[in-house]
Amino acid sequence: MGGTALALTHAARRAARRPLPLFDSETPEQMSRDFLREVRAFTGFGAPTHEVTEGGIPYFINEFWTAGQRQAHSIHEISYRACFKPQLPAFFIGRLTAPGEAVHDPFMGRGTTPVQAALMGRRPAGNDINPLSLLLTRPRLAPPTTAQVAARLREVPWESGEIGRADLLAFYHPDTLRQLTALRSWLLERAPLERLEPDPIDDWIRAVALNRLTGHSPGFFSVYTMPPNQAVSVESQLRINANRQQVPPPRDVAAIILRKTRSLLKDGPPPAHPPAILGVGAASDSGFIQAASVSLVVTSPPFLNIVQYATDNWLRCWFAGIDVGSVAIGMHRTEKAWMAMVHDALAEQARLLRQGGHVAFEVGEVRGGTVLLERLVWEAAETLPFDRLAVLVNQQEFTKTANCWGVTNNAGGTNTNRIVLLRRR
Repeated sequence: MGGTALALTHAARRAARRPLPLFDSETPEQMSRDFLREVRAFTGFGAPTHEVTEGGIPYFINEFWTAGQRQAHSIHEISYRACFKPQLPAFFIGRLTAPGEAVHDPFMGRGTTPVQAALMGRRPAGNDINPLSLLLTRPRLAPPTTAQVAARLREVPWESGEIGRADLLAFYHPDTLRQLTALRSWLLERAPLERLEPDPIDDWIRAVALNRLTGHSPGFFSVYTMPPNQAVSVESQLRINANRQQVPPPRDVAAIILRKTRSLLKDGPPPAHPPAILGVGAASDSGFIQAASVSLVVTSPPFLNIVQYATDNWLRCWFAGIDVGSVAIGMHRTEKAWMAMVHDALAEQARLLRQGGHVAFEVGEVRGGTVLLERLVWEAAETLPFDRLAVLVNQQEFTKTANCWGVTNNAGGTNTNRIVLLRRR
């Protein structure tokens, strides 16, 4: 499997990204066979698929979707820690579902799978234990226009804000913090978290503001800090300020929200699609979704104790009015505990999926590739009503076969997604 992926023309790259039509398969088993046959024959980025069997598991290794940044629809450009590219769910949605069918993500994070499902005319479904996930996902499924956002921002009583938390001056100029406080109070009154169907314009403004709280460019409300998918502590930010000899500059909160709105909507809103089904809760308990109503699950769970979601999102939780201590995000410190969580989540997906529906369960590399999480997922599914089909390894850098199993390559580690593909019996 030596060499690198061959260069493609611009037209060829567009064609490689375009999902094929749904297979005209008579049975779910035939659909799966057709899908795996296409995976075996896939050369969309210039290299053949490499097929091996390890530990009794069939692996298919190739570059199945682009590694390029910002190649997806603009409405996906919301930062969130440990999220996969939209091309991943698109690869499976376009091949294993028909328009109108439900596509679900029980660990939906920033909402990549539900949003991509909407963009492809499917029914978006999802839930997450973190209520921030709902706040970031719901508004992008039916966004307002830029003109509507601009008009609503003119209604905000920007002069009413007060500096209630002086510690946040580590991030914000006093005038900026007053604006943020005014917007926060206004949104908490108009669009409280317990309201199931808030005004879509208010909902959108909150989502965009949550995404602009901290970052490392003038496009964010804050002074230079960590990337926008995580917030450092106040103490860490004070050290950053001292080391960089910086003070928070004044920012125009409304102007930044409007600019980001234009950016998110530059490719247009999602097309008409069936109503979304979204909720907040554990992946193992999504009772708001009807049994046997989902055709495809595309998801990626929290990995082994490597992402501090509560710590990363403390500032977003403050702005949204969420008690960060109440968000029961699990941190699974052992392989056994993590596999038990996966088993419970898969058991719930078995309830939701129709017969013949599929699960694409993505895991990445942890602990330098010494822990192969896909094998734990494979084992967790053994006693559940699934046919275990294969593991797809999407790899951007091709060096030698051993790299697929976590051996260091020229970038200090392979850049792969590992997707366990299951079919509901």
